[in-house]
Amino acid sequence: MTITIKTEKDIEILREGGKKLARVMKHVLSFIAPGISAEELDRIAEEKIKQESAQASFKGYEGYPSSICVSVNDEIVHGIPYKEKILQEGDLIAVDIGLIYNGLFTDMARTVIVGKGDIDARRLLTVTEKALARGIGAVKHGAFVGDIGRAVESYVHPYGFGIVRKLVGHGVGYGVHEEPQIPNFVSSDTKDAKLLAGMVIAIEPMITEKGEDIITDADTWTVRTKDGSRAAHFEDTVLVKKNGAEILTRI
Repeated sequence: MTITIKTEKDIEILREGGKKLARVMKHVLSFIAPGISAEELDRIAEEKIKQESAQASFKGYEGYPSSICVSVNDEIVHGIPYKEKILQEGDLIAVDIGLIYNGLFTDMARTVIVGKGDIDARRLLTVTEKALARGIGAVKHGAFVGDIGRAVESYVHPYGFGIVRKLVGHGVGYGVHEEPQIPNFVSSDTKDAKLLAGMVIAIEPMITEKGEDIITDADTWTVRTKDGSRAAHFEDTVLVKKNGAEILTRI
């Protein structure tokens, strides 16, 4: 798949879709509390997505069964929102939602603490969210994909946290996933594509308390840390502009 440049009409649709997705995310996060099930959060998301005259992009994608991903504690991404997954005080919960509006795709994720949580959890979330901001700050016409990974890695590294290396960000807009891949680290294995005005990308640091190794559950979707340490995931859909970046999914 080649890297795509969106038209002005596409960008206007993606701007509106990004606003809708941000409203869906804010709505879902407002229901997070001890005792609620991940399945109930999925139902809440589905209802809100319909109210926004949009569709869930994840449901049915390569067989994924739900409208959102709900990943708890050592689950990094793609957690299926089972009814047995009941949130507990102090849990870290990552909610990942993809939206289709007028045929175009946006994507975002946020991680929050159920209740107050402990100081280490709050530190992990703060660093991951700021790492996303650093990555976005590296975006502008003429920069390179590697500049994003360098900005994220250089910020996270001093804190001693792990950066997941087998999962990366991606282009978005005409599909759930497009080129280019957007690593959250400096990688010699990834083609260092140039960022051009009109590109739309999803930047998504996935940071762990300890190691970077991952495993996948028997459900073939839920990805978690191999060492059992907790993880955080933040993601925004971003438009590359001449002098910087425009966050299309800003809450």
